[in-house]
Amino acid sequence: MEDRLAARLAELRAERGWSLDDLADRSGVSRSTLSRVERGEISPTASLLGRLCTVYERPMSRLLTEVEADGAQLIRSAGQSVWTDEDSGFVRRSVSPPHPALRAEVVEGTLRPGADLSYDAPSVPGLEQHLWMLDGALDLTVDGRKHALVSGDCLRFRLWGPTRFHCPGPGAARYLLVLVMP
Repeated sequence: MEDRLAARLAELRAERGWSLDDLADRSGVSRSTLSRVERGEISPTASLLGRLCTVYERPMSRLLTEVEADGAQLIRSAGQSVWTDEDSGFVRRSVSPPHPALRAEVVEGTLRPGADLSYDAPSVPGLEQHLWMLDGALDLTVDGRKHALVSGDCLRFRLWGPTRFHCPGPGAARYLLVLVMP
């Protein structure tokens, strides 16, 4: 999947007719890092993918689905793709991946204790999200407002500004996130 992701990122840039310098200016990511990501020399972090998804105006899950298998109706557990960002401590399972004929998708997220993940802007402004805590605790900041969530809590919102996911511990935070395209 890493090779396909690198190729898709290069493809998205080429579709827009942008140089690496253009993309660096738009994303705030250095030209050299972008080049290494597109060549598959390094694996992008969740933060870097978040920036690129904002520039390309698509949720991270949609980008990752574009490099995965077809859109079957039944997605068995063993067939659900898992992406890990070791740097941030974020593990993402695509439970119900995006499909061209459907507006919603379901993602399971796990953050290790102490993990801190921030996104400067939504990849798709107005994206509807429903986050249901399965285990642990999560401090989720949406548009400047912090929400302390624990197992069983559900937070519903439309995404317009920055977000921050922080796992205060002592255990991992595990949640289900339902995304609905506007």
